[in-house]
Parts: sequence; C-alpha cells; structure tokens
Amino acid sequence: MSKKINWHKLADSRAAIAWQSNDMAIVEAGGKTMTLVQHGETLYAVAYKCPHAGGIMADGFIDATGNVVCPLHRYKFSLKNGRNVSGEGYYLKTFAVEEREDGVYIGFEASGLFGWI
Repeated sequence: MSKKINWHKLADSRAAIAWQSNDMAIVEAGGKTMTLVQHGETLYAVAYKCPHAGGIMADGFIDATGNVVCPLHRYKFSLKNGRNVSGEGYYLKTFAVEEREDGVYIGFEASGLFGWI
C-alpha cells in the first residue's frame, strides 16, 4: 500500500523562486518551512534546520558529490534520502518535489489517525 502524498504549490515556475547564490532557497508550504535546493537539473527539498545543532541548511552549500552541507559543523547529507554521509548518524528530513507545467510542488506524506483514508 503506497502512502498518500498531499501536494502544495510553491511557485508558478523554478524561475519564480527567490534563489540564493548557493542554489538554495527558504520556502514555506503546508505550514512548514524548508530548504529547496537546485542541483543540476533536479530540485530537492530538505528540512530547514540541521538535525544536529539547528544550523540553517540554506546557509550551507552543496559539495562536489552533491550532498548538502550544514554551515555550522559541516555535517553532510544526501539530497536524495537525507542520509548523513559524513558518519555522525543523523538524518535530514527530505520531501518530494515535482516540477509540473503549472508550477513547482512539494509533497508531504499524509499523517494522523486517518492519513490512510
């Protein structure tokens, strides 16, 4: 059984997003603040803050292997699955992103008692 995803529109297009010089943006959708990342042709969405010490992920950078790096202690996380690749054992929450003809959307898994309905 697949999980239900609730989609929220972020912007009319990738160009309409307020990108920082590091190809990251702080965005809000569905009552959540998160970091949107453009790496190559792909968009990724990750948690706003690092799970280790709360560093703002959008203030970090993308390393040469495509990991997002926290600005505080340089912990590295996979953009694809949030796995901590520098060995500290943390996990960075990731969110689904889709570019559609009418805009950029972010998806959250439905949760709660009746999220399966």
